[in-house]
Amino acid sequence: MKIIILGAAGFIGTNLANRISSVHGDVLTLVDKDWDERNKLHIFSKEIDKRQINLVKETGLNELLKGQDIVYHLISTTVPTTSNYHIPQEISDNVEFTSRLLEACVTCGVKRVVFLSSGGTVYGSDHLCPLKEGMETNPINSYGVQKVMNEKLLYLYHYMYGLDYRIIRLSNPFGPYQRPNGILGAVTTFTYKALKGEEILVYGDGSVVRDYIYIDDAIKAIINIGNSEESERLYNVGRGVGTSINQLLNLIEETLGIMLKVRYVQGRPVDVPVNYLDISKYESHFGKLNPISLQEGIKKTADFMKREYLL
Repeated sequence: MKIIILGAAGFIGTNLANRISSVHGDVLTLVDKDWDERNKLHIFSKEIDKRQINLVKETGLNELLKGQDIVYHLISTTVPTTSNYHIPQEISDNVEFTSRLLEACVTCGVKRVVFLSSGGTVYGSDHLCPLKEGMETNPINSYGVQKVMNEKLLYLYHYMYGLDYRIIRLSNPFGPYQRPNGILGAVTTFTYKALKGEEILVYGDGSVVRDYIYIDDAIKAIINIGNSEESERLYNVGRGVGTSINQLLNLIEETLGIMLKVRYVQGRPVDVPVNYLDISKYESHFGKLNPISLQEGIKKTADFMKREYLL
């Protein structure tokens, strides 16, 4: 099987590439616009084709995708917290790119596209949790809007050309190789700052609820869905449990045995108050996910940071 991962140097792409590369028999191509910060990974071997390309600006997609069986589309040029600032440009970068990508997939005879959507943003704030795949999608930020638009493009290209696809609405993954810069990943950022003895910034009163899943569990589900021959094409993936920011802070403090320095500031309008997923559809097709506990995930993340960042 020939597999190409677009956005392979990012947090999810790195972990996905590591997992796929550990299975013999697959031919793996990794594509990203910047590899500079990923030189410690174990995935760089002679059997892997690693390319540095800014795909949003790339016009030679046909050449890149020629002969590929499965395309993992992990590319996004924006994040939820800032996505409402430059909406026209971000839609151009992300949605227009996806349409060009799907055109190339059809032309090149790609067998399947696996798209990483967002369980944390596409549903919006109008529903009671846990959130099910069949609920309406009413995002309150441009990031979620872009994800929904790309989902619809996948459906359209399947309807018009028979292009097979899978959509994964992922909750909030955390763990090794996620950058602890506060832009994405509360668990990772808070854990890093706790180990460094730095102040943790919380938007709002800490009551915001999210669904946090350790990256190894998320990757297991992504690969199961990506390889599936089931007729279903859309799945939620998360732990299926809601945890508030305040609960998370307490867990980090207890797990690491470190007194945290926390400062609360005004909340943000892009933050949905409560968001956690119903993963029963995934489990009905693939069996129990059995994700590790949040405490164990925090410990694994902290151990990685101590080892890799020399804390």
